[in-house]
Amino acid sequence: MPLLLARVVLLAGLIVSVHARADEPMVVPPPLRVSFVDRATATAQDAIDQAMDLLGIRYRRGGSSPEAGFDCSGFVSHVFREGLGLVLPRSSKEMSKTGESIGRDELRPGDLVFFNTMRRAFSHVGIYLGDNQFVHAPRSGGRVRIEDLRDGYWMKRFNGARRVNPD
Repeated sequence: MPLLLARVVLLAGLIVSVHARADEPMVVPPPLRVSFVDRATATAQDAIDQAMDLLGIRYRRGGSSPEAGFDCSGFVSHVFREGLGLVLPRSSKEMSKTGESIGRDELRPGDLVFFNTMRRAFSHVGIYLGDNQFVHAPRSGGRVRIEDLRDGYWMKRFNGARRVNPD
């Protein structure tokens, strides 16, 4: 019986508190505002997550899907299309004209990094991950992998970077 009485008292207290609140004006919190920086960070993370899911996919010249394999620009195009819904040009040379040119010291995760790997500017592209790391589809016989921009090979061949904003 004491348990039943406790339940009745508790229920009565809830009813009274709900009724009392019904007469009070309802306070609606302000809408959640997401800053441009927060949105850009989330967008970059979406692209990086998509790219990381493709690590180990084999290189294939002209390839643009996980099933067929990727070349560098096919990989980047796929990541931006699937991760962000953004259609980029097909070749690394054409991609090098997209978005805003940025300096190496301005790199942020999700930026495109370009290299001269075939004795011509912008012949290779990857996606910057942060902390001097980038992900790309390297060459015939290789697989999508992460590299370090400070590696001598990549340092000598670095051509520039672009920031592509989906907005």
